[in-house]
Amino acid sequence: MSRWPQHSGTDSPQGWHAVIVGEVKHGHLATRAKGEPLDMHSHTPAEQSMVGMSVITLDDLSVANITTLLNKARYIDTHRREVAHTCDGRVLATLFYEPSTRTRLSFETAMLRLGGQVIGFAGAQLASVTKGESISDTLKTVSNYVDVVAIRHPKEGAALVAAEAASVPVINAGDGGHMHPTQTLADLATLQSRFGRVNDLTIGLCGDLTFGRTVHSLIETLCRFGNVRFILISPKELRTPQYVLNRINATPSCSYEEVSDLTSVIGDLDALYMTRVQKERFFNEDDYLRLRDTYILDEAKLALAKPDMAVLHPLPRVNEIAKDVDNDPRAAYFEQVKNGMLMRMALESSVLGDTLPGFDAFENKEVAA
Repeated sequence: MSRWPQHSGTDSPQGWHAVIVGEVKHGHLATRAKGEPLDMHSHTPAEQSMVGMSVITLDDLSVANITTLLNKARYIDTHRREVAHTCDGRVLATLFYEPSTRTRLSFETAMLRLGGQVIGFAGAQLASVTKGESISDTLKTVSNYVDVVAIRHPKEGAALVAAEAASVPVINAGDGGHMHPTQTLADLATLQSRFGRVNDLTIGLCGDLTFGRTVHSLIETLCRFGNVRFILISPKELRTPQYVLNRINATPSCSYEEVSDLTSVIGDLDALYMTRVQKERFFNEDDYLRLRDTYILDEAKLALAKPDMAVLHPLPRVNEIAKDVDNDPRAAYFEQVKNGMLMRMALESSVLGDTLPGFDAFENKEVAA
């Protein structure tokens, strides 16, 4: 996994308590300041095969791998019956140490639609962690039962610890404020379906840009494709961490602008990625309540946007997108949900080495065209 640029230490909101989260260090979870990048060993991911691979960040996948997953998701969407037995006999474990509805159900539905089965738990209170069992021991145990694991954990770095302990592929379903790679795959698939590409776009990201792991993952990955202009829209307390800005600066074909007024820039955007202010990331409820309603997208603001602008959101929303936006054709966030399932179907089958019937011929035809 590629190493993030070094953190400058200037991105923590003033007056907030530092959130202490996990980092992988000598195989254990250590403490570090919120938002600081994980210090992982750099390596160059395999260009083609994803078989047996754990996916902790999208740095584990090459751009060619990601493009293949996008193509597989598109194929799956129009060939549901053909792929329905791709993973017959396989078992997925969903180990969710923090609440989730969409992500857990998406992982589970993806495996079921491929013909496999699912075991797991939703909530740390249902796991042996309440008895003191380590993540490492849990994964060594569960590896004996299943073929692939999806894990969500509130501590940053927990997914990497899990992958190092497991003898089967591990997919990160979100680790603290660090990374959420499969949400990013859903985001990319949605951009691809709306624009036919994931670059040569102006993308606005609005709301909580400090704690939003989906924002960090998306920026990092889009920088790898290149030719993206980012408009970063947030109050000063929730600005994008410096190490993420460093990643944009390190990409010559990408640029960014930081603003606080959504209406002043919405007309320039090809896509607007809205985020909620996440209560669970705050220690101080007063700060949360003060910032929660900072940005709300409604039809009045949307009237200023391009007619084909896409509105994305990782969900769940609180009130940052008004309900009257749901019926606007530019609303793409429920489309993201479907795309997330399709991308997880593509990813699960790929790391297991299970071939999608008919896909090779489909891809060859696409290349020839």
